[in-house]
Amino acid sequence: MAPAVEIVDIGTADEGRDDATINADTRQAREDAKADADALPARGGGAPAGTRRQAALTRERIRWRESEAVGGPAAGQLRDGVRLPKEGGVFFTWDPVRKEVPNRSWRLWGTDRAVRMVVQVLREFARENPAAPRVGVGDLSRRGGGDFGARFGKLGHASHQNGLDIDVYYSRVDGLERRAKTPARVDRNYAQDLVDRFAAAGAQKLFVGPSLRLTGPAGVVIPLVNHDDHVHVRLAPSPSAPELS
Repeated sequence: MAPAVEIVDIGTADEGRDDATINADTRQAREDAKADADALPARGGGAPAGTRRQAALTRERIRWRESEAVGGPAAGQLRDGVRLPKEGGVFFTWDPVRKEVPNRSWRLWGTDRAVRMVVQVLREFARENPAAPRVGVGDLSRRGGGDFGARFGKLGHASHQNGLDIDVYYSRVDGLERRAKTPARVDRNYAQDLVDRFAAAGAQKLFVGPSLRLTGPAGVVIPLVNHDDHVHVRLAPSPSAPELS
């Protein structure tokens, strides 16, 4: 039997929001839940990894539309965001609060440019590293962006507010599709490959943990505590991006 699908669980996130916005988010959450149900992998069966990846790739299509990042990463909004599916042929998603696969849909919204970059980079990574496990993707932004702080679970995020931030988890040396709890469990070669690919794809900032000693362009690859299990990818805003009013 498939597990029950969650409709919405965002704590006190409705505080200070009008009824129309809350109702719109509730409708979207129901749509997300239906998509999540459709994307749930079958239990048991033991299909080969390649078959599972292909099945995941075809379960849910990304609904592309032109998005707009408003303001900055720590004080911003997201207009007409695009939701990353809970899994694909080359990636799975990780919920950093519940510490489980997959992540919840309302944490997976980004601009079309950000979602497209992640998908393209991970496809290239998988093509060049056929023996590698799927790569984990954590939080992007909330639908509509805005505050993603501690009230949304654990420490929350000071940034991730305008759809241009993405957390991408490093592959583990044992190949398990989950977060590496310690630097020793990270496959450093794959981690460096991912950082190199995001840098080449035009990321503005790549925040990495200091323990892995990952390298890259000065001013782009930046060591930051609490990032030894993932790279925090940040895209630059477009030149015409509006300021937060």
